[in-house]
Amino acid sequence: MTFTGSKFLSTKFLTTGILAAGLALGACGEGSGAATPEGGGKHPLVGNPAPSFEVDSLNGQGKVSFDKWKGKVVYVDFWATWCEPCKKSFPKIQELYTKYKGQVEVVGISEDDESSGIKEFGEQFGAKFPLGWDKGKEIAGKWQPKSMPASFVVDKQGVVRFVHLGYHDGEEAEIEKEIKSLL
Repeated sequence: MTFTGSKFLSTKFLTTGILAAGLALGACGEGSGAATPEGGGKHPLVGNPAPSFEVDSLNGQGKVSFDKWKGKVVYVDFWATWCEPCKKSFPKIQELYTKYKGQVEVVGISEDDESSGIKEFGEQFGAKFPLGWDKGKEIAGKWQPKSMPASFVVDKQGVVRFVHLGYHDGEEAEIEKEIKSLL
């Protein structure tokens, strides 16, 4: 079968569009990986000091400075407004934030290309924890989130102990267990 002219171009664009959509969904990472526990070797930050960062909160929490949280367990979540699993994970992260407030610090770092919509996303999905925007992707360059969402559990000494790539239903129980082990 031979395609000519516009039929060929239509088929080519359709195939390219389907491939691009598949890659975008795969990058979002739903169920793409369980925890990468310390020593698991799947993420280079596990067992190493967490990179410091400072970011303005877009939902009224002021400036967020990772260095101010030394001595506390910290949960850092990289996410984006276009990420479907992020919509599921935000309410669960909020539950952990509420339950462990004062013992665990939580911050969501948006990897969106623009800051518009970040605050509204947080409101829609119940986030009361600080939400920052990684303008220029400098923070992501240091933390290396390999999918969206990507979350990092950091111990009181500032060392990354657990990494979660993607999100699947029920994963919050595993994350809570990890957090409790570090308190």
